Amino acid sequence: MSLVSVTRFRLRSIRFVPFFVLHANRTIAQIRKADGFVAGTVQRDAYLAFWTVTVWRDEHAMRASGASGAHRKAMPHLADWPTRRAWGTGGSPAATCPSGWKRFVACARKGAPLTLRHPVPNHPEQRFAEPQMTYGMRL
Repeated sequence: MSLVSVTRFRLRSIRFVPFFVLHANRTIAQIRKADGFVAGTVQRDAYLAFWTVTVWRDEHAMRASGASGAHRKAMPHLADWPTRRAWGTGGSPAATCPSGWKRFVACARKGAPLTLRHPVPNHPEQRFAEPQMTYGMRL
């Protein structure tokens, strides 16, 4: 059974956008070549928020990709740049991203709010607005 990973990342300032885009592009290039990567999408949401949905062959493949290369280099910044950050996973029998952003949002809300240096007050409760996607691309 494949594994679906959903992340939501909201930058705390527009000044972080160039750095975020640089690291995101490098990480996307790494993910596309990663052993065990099945499919994915990246979406830009309103108010400097970004979503990723990736489908992996298994948890080992997902964790190996996250612990290496460009993704590993980006990780130290992920506690400082955002005001909100959520991550959730779920099993999926599908070989491609299951449809439906409501399902992805629910997965992120059930997931763990990750530790941040500058969180918004309700960050631990995972109360964020419904997505208003403005741009997206398949991985």
